[in-house]
Amino acid sequence: MRIQKATHLGMCFGVRDAIALATREARHGPVTVLGQLVHNPAVIDHLRRHHVFTAESLADARPGPVVISAHGASDITRERLRQSGRPVLETTCPLVHHAHRALAKLVADGFHPVVVGKRGHVEVRGLTEDLPEYDIILSREEVHALRERPRYGVVAQTTQPVDRVLRLVEALRHRFPHSEVRFSDTVCRPTKDRQQAAIDLARRSTVMVVIGGANSNNTRELATSCARFCRRVHQIESAEELRPAWFRSNDLVGITAGTSTPDDVIGKVEGTLRGWAHHAGELKRACRQEESHAAIHAI
Repeated sequence: MRIQKATHLGMCFGVRDAIALATREARHGPVTVLGQLVHNPAVIDHLRRHHVFTAESLADARPGPVVISAHGASDITRERLRQSGRPVLETTCPLVHHAHRALAKLVADGFHPVVVGKRGHVEVRGLTEDLPEYDIILSREEVHALRERPRYGVVAQTTQPVDRVLRLVEALRHRFPHSEVRFSDTVCRPTKDRQQAAIDLARRSTVMVVIGGANSNNTRELATSCARFCRRVHQIESAEELRPAWFRSNDLVGITAGTSTPDDVIGKVEGTLRGWAHHAGELKRACRQEESHAAIHAI
């Protein structure tokens, strides 16, 4: 069994900076993130150990500063936080800020705003919450459900696969040939790099392991993209979720990871797989142990 990592994978600079800012502030006392700073359980556990906590609403927040997550927030939310009298720590990724500015410019130029993204995702809520009207699309069916307008201004959630975004922009132009469609590419460079590297590796691999939070949009998108080119794709959060039965001795195993996945989590997954690859007998023993545990549970 051979192991190969994608040329681009794992935590991006925006997530690293957000973690560093929050933990630095927490040295002076507990801070509370409204929602999750990033969508990764290992990172959330790390933050909690450093007195960075999460809350779903301001009413549930601990005393002290509140944190706007790397996914950003609307001006309405920021003003609500300021009016609470609490110090506000801004950890929004600069590339999310760029998406906000791009969308605001399209609206100022008279375009009806359309966001390619996942409805209900915290980043998409932040992009749209200040707008009196907008549309969110993620499929051709949703494009066909739009009402006709003279001008559409399109941006994307920063972690969307750029090929999907481009297909939907083209579908919008085809659906409304007499309308002006202006697209501002807000898919971030780290997402583009990780998507392309994952696809390149999936084309050559017999099995892909995608590491990241179960509720991480960009990790799910990596897994979906890999599945287009590799029949066996497994999305996991940690090395403990690896199963020997997924692998064969002649496999080329590709590893990729979402933009909020820590280096040490990736390292543990890689180490486990390399251990199985280096000692063929260890992989067989692990398979037998798993089969034995399964038999015991079946009884």
